[in-house]
Amino acid sequence: MKGKVLKLLKESGNEFVSGQRISEELGVSRTAIWKYINIIKEDGYEVEAISRKGYRIISSPDILTFEEIKDYLSTEYIGKNLIYCDSIGSTNSKAKELAEGGEQHGTVILSEEQTQGRGRLGRNWVSPKYKGIWMSIILRPNIITENISQITLLGAAAVQKAIMKMGIKTSIKWPNDIVLNSRKVCGILTEMSGEIDHINYLIMGIGINVNLDEKDIPMDLKDVATSLFAESGKHIDRKILIANVLNSFEELYSAFVRNGNIKETIGICRKNSILIGKEIQLINRGKITTVKAIDISDTGELVIENAQGMIEHIVSGEVSIRGIYGYGQ
Repeated sequence: MKGKVLKLLKESGNEFVSGQRISEELGVSRTAIWKYINIIKEDGYEVEAISRKGYRIISSPDILTFEEIKDYLSTEYIGKNLIYCDSIGSTNSKAKELAEGGEQHGTVILSEEQTQGRGRLGRNWVSPKYKGIWMSIILRPNIITENISQITLLGAAAVQKAIMKMGIKTSIKWPNDIVLNSRKVCGILTEMSGEIDHINYLIMGIGINVNLDEKDIPMDLKDVATSLFAESGKHIDRKILIANVLNSFEELYSAFVRNGNIKETIGICRKNSILIGKEIQLINRGKITTVKAIDISDTGELVIENAQGMIEHIVSGEVSIRGIYGYGQ
């Protein structure tokens, strides 16, 4: 019911909505309306109440509920079912639990903070409250399992595209990191449940360091992690950024699952790659090899030249990559 009251207030813009109208449309008493208005205020909304005029919203809080995001969202299915949490252990863990229970394709689990956020290889991911975008998307793609690695590239391309719409130029560290000034601002963690020839579901976790201050980044991570705000000096509207990510992701994802088209995704990853043309270190089962990154193939593999001058194609997930010139693991 709180959501319905909030929807009426937001739809009215700067106009007052009378208590009588709310009461009639929602079938609740004036006392109940007052209770919901107070709850809305506790959520951070500034609500003006004037006798014989009614209520109107003066300002909205910087929160990522569906009500706050929906006006910027142009998707058909990604994010239309959005599960919002004030605090959670891990959005990926919650998404897997919900997916196991049959939660629908395109559902987004989003939290203002994570207390047990994680990245690849079990690393911790610092996720302070109201400072970033911490979310997971439940996907049920009808594709062959060998093409799963391409979905991670879709996520990277979508985030890159979304951040650039905000006026900030970032780069992609194939396959799953977005970097700014040689430090990570976004990580993507894709996890799968399925068999050899069938995918039950995929969970794509996306963590973006949006408005973190320097003090929010642990001392031991300052050399490898940063935020959009820390590097640009611009406070980013998280509502617009998250909608940009979801809008771009659905566009790229739909083209991929419908007809296998990843041309735009590969183009974005190539054009904005921080690796191509540089020497990098491949780390596979503890063994470190220095190679040169040459290209990203049309199917999303990293094309490298090894020490013997041979060309190899590296599949996402086979190895870890460490830059020699400052872009960390």
